Amino acid sequence: MLNYPLLYTEHLSRRDLELLARAGEVEESVLRARLAENPFLVDDYLAAPRLYESIFEADRADLDPGVTPFLVFGTLVNRSLRDLRSAAYVEEWSGPGQRLPVFDVEPLREFLDDGSRRFFLIELLASFTRVASGSVLVRTRRGYRRRRFSELDPVRLAEVVDQLPVLERPGGYRRLGDVALFLSGVFPDHTARNPLAPMEREWLTRSAAIEASYAHGEVNELWFLEAAGAGWYRRAVETATSTVGSGPDVLGNIAQRFAQARRILNYLTDRYLYRVESGLSGPTV
Repeated sequence: MLNYPLLYTEHLSRRDLELLARAGEVEESVLRARLAENPFLVDDYLAAPRLYESIFEADRADLDPGVTPFLVFGTLVNRSLRDLRSAAYVEEWSGPGQRLPVFDVEPLREFLDDGSRRFFLIELLASFTRVASGSVLVRTRRGYRRRRFSELDPVRLAEVVDQLPVLERPGGYRRLGDVALFLSGVFPDHTARNPLAPMEREWLTRSAAIEASYAHGEVNELWFLEAAGAGWYRRAVETATSTVGSGPDVLGNIAQRFAQARRILNYLTDRYLYRVESGLSGPTV
């Protein structure tokens, strides 16, 4: 599995480390020395209650803009794990604007108990604070056409990935899986209220290499994106293995637990993001 603690240094800013040190009641130099000796200690600092309080319960005017989205989401993912360890049930998405209590919490705790999966979710959420968009030439039956795309539009993004050179396709399939998880996890109501057209489902079914029945069956948007997202993660691993000899293990792991990942993001969004960000109703494509 991913040696995730060493990757935190690629994302945490100087201001992030200052906040982590303060929350852990140590000097920043001591924090750096401890993390250099044992990188896995970063989990303990991210889970510190004082870190959550300093970011979300302090005066907004005092929150330094140098704090990165990665630290913010790292705090929320770890806070969610703390919540779920004592939760008897979670409010489960059952339809747009509808939530029902579900007592099957252990799979969510088990998912978040793994540090590499926590890191995966943190990195995924932070990656969507800036969404790539633009226009590209795509090959159609009538020749090449210029099409606009956004990362948050899986149909257009799948068209772009289909045109990528072979060596770049693993990254494209990875991002398609990320989009499916982000839309179904963070914006489940919006996603359910804006269903894909039948032809779009057919195209995405082929792109994700999943059973054709998903395109035509009575499957709601979230379940469809679960199947497609898992399929894209598997394709990322398969294409990477066929081109460079190996694929990222974490993607295969997430593909097997896609439903749990989606449920955790639903929980985190309902409990924290909607409370912090007023008007978070749908993605901006």
